[in-house]
Amino acid sequence: MTTATIAGSQVELNDEGFFEDPEQWTEDMVPELAANEDIHELDDKHWQVIRFMRQEYFAHGTGPTVRALGKTSGVSVKELYQLFPKGPAKIAARIAGIPKPKGCI
Repeated sequence: MTTATIAGSQVELNDEGFFEDPEQWTEDMVPELAANEDIHELDDKHWQVIRFMRQEYFAHGTGPTVRALGKTSGVSVKELYQLFPKGPAKIAARIAGIPKPKGCI
């Protein structure tokens, strides 16, 4: 576990960079978290996915897989890979401040 300062707040991250406590996350942290993933411009689709990931995590205890994300978020799988090229579910979860979704490598 690591302590990091993101947008001026101290947060606990696991060894893969996922938040230990999703309640520590704020939307103000998103630009910095996204930049850490080489995503430097966030559009409405990014925010749609990030907010959807958090909603699903708090409703079901885990974030959705890429397939479920593409079916239920309103953003197609093709778009997800354009928005989060290095792995949509994993990267979006990291930016959304939730644990790595089950099924992600």
